[in-house]
Amino acid sequence: MRSKHPPNTQVISTMATETLALTPENVEKVLDELRPYLIADGGNVELTEIEGPIVKLRLNGACGTCPSSTMTLKMGIERRLREYIPEISEVEQVL
Repeated sequence: MRSKHPPNTQVISTMATETLALTPENVEKVLDELRPYLIADGGNVELTEIEGPIVKLRLNGACGTCPSSTMTLKMGIERRLREYIPEISEVEQVL
């Protein structure tokens, strides 16, 4: 049976029982789980800054110009980040 995850990706357990602290390393860890999907569509995501409880990200490549980028950021990336790092109050897109 094939895995639904792209090959050679480190997947954070979907059965997470503990939350992560809001640190650049932990944000990157969660983003690393999502990157293969963005890369498959010709894009990527970059952490630019953490300002208090606000995480600022830049969508690159096709994701930066995609009409659905706001939906990707809010409903996909932000939701996943907040699932693991509840301390995050918002994810903002940096252009």
